[in-house]
Amino acid sequence: MFSSGTQTKKILILGGGTAGWMTAMILAKKLNKHGFEVSLLESPDIGTIGVGEGSTPALSAFFKSMGIMEEEWMPACNATYKAGITFDGWSTKPGFTQYFHPFKFRLDEQFSQAFFHSIQMRRKGIDIPAHPSPFFLSPLLVEKQLSPIPHYNFPFEPSYGYHFDSGLLGLFLKKKSAQLGIQHIEGKVEEVLLDNEGYISKLVVEQGAHYSADLFVDCSGFSSVLMQKALKVDFKSFASNLFNDSAIAMPSDIGQQIPSETRSTAMKNGWRWQIPLTNRFGNGYVYSTQYCTPDQAEKELREALGLLDSQVVARHLKMKVGRIEKHWHKNCLAIGLSQGFIEPLEATALFLVQQSAALFADAFTHGKFTEENQANYNDTINGYFEGIRDYIAAHYYTNSRTDTQYWIDCHNNHDGQSDTLKHILSVWKKGEDLTAELRRMGVTKYYTSVSWHCLLAGMGIFPEQDTLRAPHPNERQVNMSIVGDFLHRCSLNFDPHIEQLKKLASKVC
Repeated sequence: MFSSGTQTKKILILGGGTAGWMTAMILAKKLNKHGFEVSLLESPDIGTIGVGEGSTPALSAFFKSMGIMEEEWMPACNATYKAGITFDGWSTKPGFTQYFHPFKFRLDEQFSQAFFHSIQMRRKGIDIPAHPSPFFLSPLLVEKQLSPIPHYNFPFEPSYGYHFDSGLLGLFLKKKSAQLGIQHIEGKVEEVLLDNEGYISKLVVEQGAHYSADLFVDCSGFSSVLMQKALKVDFKSFASNLFNDSAIAMPSDIGQQIPSETRSTAMKNGWRWQIPLTNRFGNGYVYSTQYCTPDQAEKELREALGLLDSQVVARHLKMKVGRIEKHWHKNCLAIGLSQGFIEPLEATALFLVQQSAALFADAFTHGKFTEENQANYNDTINGYFEGIRDYIAAHYYTNSRTDTQYWIDCHNNHDGQSDTLKHILSVWKKGEDLTAELRRMGVTKYYTSVSWHCLLAGMGIFPEQDTLRAPHPNERQVNMSIVGDFLHRCSLNFDPHIEQLKKLASKVC
């Protein structure tokens, strides 16, 4: 493939959008200095999916690595800050009908031992408070409508993600890519030519032009023009683990106060998201067509939003949930929807794009191509997909709703659990050390022990209330008033979310 000579080595990315342009920027930033030249070919007629409008904290690291300030990109993309996710209605257990999955601040370590201790006691049948939200700063910031950005003299490093208009973000990254010397080519691929060894040699566009490269990157979305169609790489469906296969997206008006959270609310046959942008709410319903029709789902979403008689257009989307067997095969790399998709419950799509591109660039910095390199890369990326899938599947399996067959089947989907997830749930229910076991299995690289504890405790996966006993006098309990007072005083170091967004907008040239 890439020779050891000094000539320019060409990388051609097929497909734009957020995934394509982010990939182009990561590869160009890391590989240009090693003699690589990055180009991106996209069709002006093919739009982007635009389902995901939220991120994990990893997106902040991407912008920092590119030297892009928040005041430059956030106003351009109608972006807001994200302190975490509220899950509402997934559990029906008293006291656990809602919980918050936080992006953990460093100051949260102040009470991390108290957090784990309280949950452990409850798991062992002792009747003490063990809801996760009161132990963390992020849910308090959301409750007070504050930004997760502290004042300059605050000594603890924050952790936060973003909400954004994915279409605008793709256009923003497209403009920034030119500064990295990334060549933009327009054209719709008509044919993919392979050489005698099955490697991609050229992409032929409708106008008759053809483009060759040493490495091709497939960012063509669910169609996966290069990896699945041309190279015939197998796709592994997650349909047995995750039932949802469709989504509906539509906007709604936003008020004067802009939340700093994503909300995930259980519906009859799936869940709906609410994502705050500076100019609107992004809403959507992720559901399974095994249990309702698209028209039924749209009606339910409109009713929930108070838009039943509105002329606001709803976009219907199909989801192909799963992953390909190989993400790097021959001289092709697949990134984004072309490599796989796990439903948007925890907003991991862009995180997987970043990881896939960055890890490839690290493995390939000096143009070395070995089967061992390739195999290790594929195993690593597959691990991310499987690890994230298990965490998301746990939300469905631990639900306690019985109002529809959908939720009953999700809870009873024992066959759809991986061995890893089965073991995690078994360790939890036995009251054993979950943190140690997650580390032993290497699962914490995908989701931390805090995240797993927030999920399982937040859903109320504890012994039944009538079986709990009162704590003995010698059993140490956490004084939650001390925790609450400390977090309250910490929250005084944060401005209202809307004010922080106005500050960003005022810095735009």
